[in-house]
Amino acid sequence: MSRKTTTDPELTRKLSRRGMLGVAAGATAAALLGAAAPSAAARSTGRGRPVLPPGRLGIQLYSLRDKVSALGFAKVFAELERFGYDEVEYAGYTQGSAGAITLPQLRKLTRDHGLRGIGSHVDYYSDGDPGAYTFAQNLTKVLDDAQALGLKHIGTASGPWRYGATVDGWKRAAEDFNTYGAAARARGMKFYQHNHAEEFSFATDRPDVRLYDVLLAETDPGLVYLEMDIYWAYAAQFRFGKRADGTPAPFDPLDYVLKQPDRYPLFHVKDGEHDASARDGYRMVDVGDGDIDYKRFISAVSKTRGGRRDHHWQAEHDNPVESFAFARKSSAHLRSLREKDC
Repeated sequence: MSRKTTTDPELTRKLSRRGMLGVAAGATAAALLGAAAPSAAARSTGRGRPVLPPGRLGIQLYSLRDKVSALGFAKVFAELERFGYDEVEYAGYTQGSAGAITLPQLRKLTRDHGLRGIGSHVDYYSDGDPGAYTFAQNLTKVLDDAQALGLKHIGTASGPWRYGATVDGWKRAAEDFNTYGAAARARGMKFYQHNHAEEFSFATDRPDVRLYDVLLAETDPGLVYLEMDIYWAYAAQFRFGKRADGTPAPFDPLDYVLKQPDRYPLFHVKDGEHDASARDGYRMVDVGDGDIDYKRFISAVSKTRGGRRDHHWQAEHDNPVESFAFARKSSAHLRSLREKDC
């Protein structure tokens, strides 16, 4: 028996006004791409135009944190340059046993290796520590540092959970994000939020409302942007394709992007093998070794207005077996993808 809930007219209006997808898979991607994604074996490469736009291949340095800590940025950047990367997304500005480095030195080092700093992850807030390096506690310092590095984007991988998992709690978090976005925009930067799977879960007080839809509806699209972690979005599709009462609530991560492509300047490209016995429905693997169809996904985004110019693709693996091998394989795979097979 389905659960009866009270509708929120204001939230419904905002979702409709901003073209939100709700719980149903949108028709745009289905019409463009077909309902079923091809298997990994069917995704061959050819001699057509590269799927990956030139100059837009990056890597999230969290994937290489062991090498940054042990070897320092210089040696890591030298390898990334050799592997053909164009951009890096920072995950902290220190380098462990390799010694201290200043932000001007880090910026120059990045540039000297043919790389661009495209963004950085900073925590949203910290409970009980007014001096914490977060957006909530030290917004000015966070933006000062991003500006010193010449970043165009500055964001957080923290979920909007500061005030709980209710609709009103996420509305309050959205207000915070709008504040950070306005401050970033005043300095010529874009503030962004990076998702994990749980952002696509349902509000504890409104089991018919997906929390990610609240975030999109309540944040100003001119102030707050999204970095879709594609792996976690597909894990969410597996985990949260039904409401708590068992009623279907399907969605396609790609539909969100195609509906509002301007809100998604950045993406995390990580891969997974299907495993229905796993909590997330996938086991994380190196990019190219899994079942997420990046030929389909990147091609579709690139076909949007300004798609080959306005989006940046950051390879990532949370815990690679060997991080340099991961970086090398990811670059080779993504650069090998072609739009048309010959």
